Amino acid sequence: MARIAIVYFSGYGHTKKLAEAVAAGASAGHVSLIGIDQDGNISDADWAALDAADAIVYGSPTYMGGPAWQFKKFADASSKRWFTSAWKDKVGAGFTNSATVNGDKAQTITAFVTLAMQHGQIWVGTGLMPANTKANGPDDVNWTGGSTGLLAVSPSDASPEEAPRKGDLETAKLFGARVVEVTKKLRG
Repeated sequence: MARIAIVYFSGYGHTKKLAEAVAAGASAGHVSLIGIDQDGNISDADWAALDAADAIVYGSPTYMGGPAWQFKKFADASSKRWFTSAWKDKVGAGFTNSATVNGDKAQTITAFVTLAMQHGQIWVGTGLMPANTKANGPDDVNWTGGSTGLLAVSPSDASPEEAPRKGDLETAKLFGARVVEVTKKLRG
């Protein structure tokens, strides 16, 4: 069974909801859901789960055109693993969420790709076609058109109960399932 670790920061609960949807989609594997706390820390047990994982999925809201500082603190702390190549050849993937359709989310996904590449990971995108017709909207799968990573929208006045919306949550589940599928193929 593929071991999937989802490590994320959530400022208001929206990104946590998205992480939980990715985890639901990855349920064919053994999933560890690791929340980065408000001070940017995770426990020793969380680090051990990341070290034991076959795939690591990174998640953070996009704040001011990049990941939250709490995620960045985690990423910087992962340098101890980088020094020993502890995460080399693990699958890497990522997701982000912000209040607008664009919101410079690509910068956050690029930060995740760079982190994964520095660790020698193998990056997996969504593998989903975009919902890109006039009829498409927030209830459709991949309506934001993310390829490199999962992109979700939670309007600034929406509670975590209201957003991310149906299409983003379904996209997250499909993305989680893809991470498991690709991980299993790579593990042989």
